[in-house]
Amino acid sequence: MKRLFTILAFVGTAVFSYAQPKLASDNIDEVLKAMTLQEKATLLVGGAKAAMVEGVTSGMIAQVPGAAGNTRPIERLGIPGTVLADGPAGVRISPTRQGTDKTFYATGFPVGTLLASSWDIDLVEKVTTAMGNEVLEYGVDVLLAPGMNIHRNPLCGRNFEYFSEDPLLSGKMAAAYVRGIQSNGVGTSIKHYAANNQETNRNENDSRISPRALREIYLKNFEIAVKEGKPWTVMSSYNKLNGEYTQQKEELLTTTLRDEWGFDGIVMTDWGSKENTVKSAKSGNDLMEPGNQREIDRIVNAVKEGTLSEAEIDRNVRNMLKYVVKTPHFKGYKNSDAPDLKAHAMVAREAAGESLVLLRNEKETLPLKGNEKVALYGVTSIDFIAGGTGSGNVNKAYVVNMEDALESAGFTLDKTLKNYYKNYKSYDDALKALTPGAGRSFFNVPRIAESSIPAAAISKEAEVNDLAIVVLGRNAGEAADRKQMDDFELTSVERELLQNVSTTFRAKGKKVIVILNIGGVIETASWKGLADAIILPWSPGQEGANAIADVMTGKVNPSGKLPMTFPVNFIDHPSSANFPYNYQGQQVRMPFGRRAPQKDVDYTDYSEGIWVGYRHFVTRGVDVSYPFGYGLSYTSFNYSTPVVKASSDGFDASVTITNTGSVAGKEVVEVYVQAPDGGLEKPVRELRAFAKTRLLAPGESQTLTMHIDDYSLASFNDATNSWEAPAGVYDVMFGGNVCDIRRSAPYKMKKAKTWSVKASYPIVDNGI
Repeated sequence: MKRLFTILAFVGTAVFSYAQPKLASDNIDEVLKAMTLQEKATLLVGGAKAAMVEGVTSGMIAQVPGAAGNTRPIERLGIPGTVLADGPAGVRISPTRQGTDKTFYATGFPVGTLLASSWDIDLVEKVTTAMGNEVLEYGVDVLLAPGMNIHRNPLCGRNFEYFSEDPLLSGKMAAAYVRGIQSNGVGTSIKHYAANNQETNRNENDSRISPRALREIYLKNFEIAVKEGKPWTVMSSYNKLNGEYTQQKEELLTTTLRDEWGFDGIVMTDWGSKENTVKSAKSGNDLMEPGNQREIDRIVNAVKEGTLSEAEIDRNVRNMLKYVVKTPHFKGYKNSDAPDLKAHAMVAREAAGESLVLLRNEKETLPLKGNEKVALYGVTSIDFIAGGTGSGNVNKAYVVNMEDALESAGFTLDKTLKNYYKNYKSYDDALKALTPGAGRSFFNVPRIAESSIPAAAISKEAEVNDLAIVVLGRNAGEAADRKQMDDFELTSVERELLQNVSTTFRAKGKKVIVILNIGGVIETASWKGLADAIILPWSPGQEGANAIADVMTGKVNPSGKLPMTFPVNFIDHPSSANFPYNYQGQQVRMPFGRRAPQKDVDYTDYSEGIWVGYRHFVTRGVDVSYPFGYGLSYTSFNYSTPVVKASSDGFDASVTITNTGSVAGKEVVEVYVQAPDGGLEKPVRELRAFAKTRLLAPGESQTLTMHIDDYSLASFNDATNSWEAPAGVYDVMFGGNVCDIRRSAPYKMKKAKTWSVKASYPIVDNGI
């Protein structure tokens, strides 16, 4: 009898095991039906490293040292864990691992702002295709990138990660970025959705934005990226939006993202742990990251108590399963841990050279011959800034500095200055090493302060060198915004250095070149006249200094254009009136220990509405230092008479570009549109399309044709909760930048058009 019972028990176990489905691309609903409530909750919460699911083997747990997070496996149903790693300038993983002396470096590519400065869709896809290969070969399933929040204000600490002040340019760049990464069979997570435009109190700040501004400026870029890039995932941001956390806002995560835009991937939270996990899940957050056991318990208990329906979590789990079956870990891909870093470094160099912006070039100072004797100034010349800090950083094998790049290009550098900066940097690094708590942290990488050079020394250097190059540096990153003084504006030491170098070298008929190795916009109007040429490479990646040398010697003709405006003064940006530009962490206390809500810290009023960047400056006639879309070339271009031809859903805009100069070059054509009078107040022109030519030889021409649909011409009407494009004649303008319109042509929309939306975004008074 005992033997019979044992046999029956064995058979029953075998049948039960056989009956368990294993996840496949065509049985998601079957697997979902077989999951327990605990398993469902487990799949919706990251953090397999912190807490293993009972019965899961180590082979099912996907981990890559230094990766930001993961999803939890469920071995019983054949659901593997997956790996999520930071970006967006390259995959961020640890370069070292236990048990091996091998290094696992990743390529430091140009930051998002520099990629956007290329205005080149194909180039961005090429860069991110290489980047995505490293994601794949290092065993990562999703790159947590691109960052694509709007440059609302120049002082946002993470602007270097983001693309532009314009939603069309931002959206198109993000879509290209996504396509490149995902061509490798790995995913992206576009972020931070939405209205995360400052780092100060980013976890709790309430962004108060009118529905029109939200739709036209802060959501439009995400809409474009979702529809044209089809990212696997979207990351909901930390902040509140009109009184409610974005992670818990159903209108944002479900009604707009899924119902209106057709997104079919997963939504994950940014890396935190908001208390109301249940509301996040109900609202459409499929994955809580980085995840903890409390969040699993909250989901399970809520279903048992009836505050969260199992149908709601089934919806989220189904999204997760659809995600998992696309991943390399599910498909059993054997990553090499050995991507071609040398080849990718050359891609990074090419991208930096094609994207950097030539802001000034008086009397054809550039290009240089490449054999000049150079006095190289600025600590940033040897402490070169490849990228920003925090999650946007990359653990790279090397960073070429300006000193090495210029010497490799054939220049001879002043030996006295070389030795001075080498010793100055060594002294400063040694001082940091002796200071407790100092050094390089994840969020804050200390910069070496600029050194003051005596006027007498500069005078001697001007005698023996052919020209001067001054490298000015700025870095920024996660968890803190920049400041107006000594960051947006030059420091007193920098200003004195630049003044003395300019006066001394120019007195001897010698040129002064400034390189802006910066992560965000700085003030230039007060000092740009001191330079004969100004090069803006932003933070151009590990090979960026070589790319700068390529441009300086004419190997590469610069073709980058500004993706944002350089104002004359910081306060000229209307958002500056509502930005924590002087925040020092102070708190105002109220009776009984309550803290008084702080303007621009606990809440930020986006009172400028749609008047962000060039929309404000051009419409209001405010002078700028450099306008949106601006950038010089070593050659010149002619724009033909354009052709605007109506189509079924809009129009096609064509123009022929001819290189009228003496060297080969590329031109970016920017198409702006002015709406007819009547209805909502609108900017005098808005970017509606752009394209870049191939490399044109002198005398060569290329016709560029861009399609613009009527929907993209519409403005959002708060009163009707709909997009509206009025009938009438639209002025279609073709320009080299927003203030340099070369040609124009009319487009007539015979009938007004409207597009209704489902979600509404009223500003809620939540007591702050």
